[in-house]
Amino acid sequence: MRIKDSYKVREIAGENLIVEQGKSQADMTKVISLNSTALLLWNELYGKDFTPTDAAAVLTSHFGIEQEVADADARKWIDILSRCGIIA
Repeated sequence: MRIKDSYKVREIAGENLIVEQGKSQADMTKVISLNSTALLLWNELYGKDFTPTDAAAVLTSHFGIEQEVADADARKWIDILSRCGIIA
């Protein structure tokens, strides 16, 4: 899977928001704000093909958390972005 290239993260009013590039009007019903962990995953994986295992590895290497926790958190992040059409 891969984050679609048409989406970028922009800091707006102190929040890290995912925005779709090339749209003349933003759909504000689908605003996604990233916390620091979600932003870390985005920054580490944007522009790359990745698996849930890759996302979990980012979490374990940065935070030293247990594998099961990292797997669950990575799956949740991927699931949310997939439901929004941001990950292909």
